[in-house]
Amino acid sequence: MSNPVFFTPAGSLAGMAPGGHFVLDGSEARHAVTVKRLSPGESVDIVDGAGTRMTGKVVSAAPSGLEVECGAVATDEMPDVRLVLVQALAKGDRDELAIETATELGIDAVIPWQSERSIVRWKGDRAARAHAKWESAVAAAAKQARRAWIPEVRAAVETAGLSAAVEAADLAVILHEDAVRPLRAVLEEWQGNARTGILEVLLIVGPEGGISPREVTKLCDKGAVTALLGHHVLRSSTAGPAAVVLASDILGRWTAT
Repeated sequence: MSNPVFFTPAGSLAGMAPGGHFVLDGSEARHAVTVKRLSPGESVDIVDGAGTRMTGKVVSAAPSGLEVECGAVATDEMPDVRLVLVQALAKGDRDELAIETATELGIDAVIPWQSERSIVRWKGDRAARAHAKWESAVAAAAKQARRAWIPEVRAAVETAGLSAAVEAADLAVILHEDAVRPLRAVLEEWQGNARTGILEVLLIVGPEGGISPREVTKLCDKGAVTALLGHHVLRSSTAGPAAVVLASDILGRWTAT
């Protein structure tokens, strides 16, 4: 069974080496002691959300601080092909469900999209609260999946902002029920012609009512392509995660090393 994972701020594990001691504090320490009921001698992983993972054994446990003796420190490298889920805002927390599941499956970043047909609107104070809620959701999902990386939640965009992101990406795919080419074919063709280096692929998912024809045209004018995910129409909450699974397999992100 894998070790329980607890987060510490990015960079706080710098300089840690086997034999050293690290004190986890704050809400994570309280959770470790009062909920997980960890005790001395048990193994844990402490990760900084930016790729660094420390594995060690609990030395002492109190709600004010969990002291861990470092056994090993490793860095989980980001994949060369990075997947970004552009998730249209959707009602009933379906957008939040989408980013949670996509995080567990390995997404590298998410972009909240205020599409034309989105019923939910992020405005004023609500926008800041909603963005913070998404950050909390992906952090919790990353912890559940025992990831060393917490996906970045980028600033919310409307279609004009998304058009700029599409133009900057190495590949932007609109998941659309009227597309002709399957997602697999689009990704395999792109992979065969892709340059080397760090690449970014956007997977764009619309709201409950779908992406408007005008939006499809605008995004395709900036370089996006449409792709068919399958024969069935998926909910806004399931299309993104399904695409992440397929893309991760095709692009070799899940290849064992």
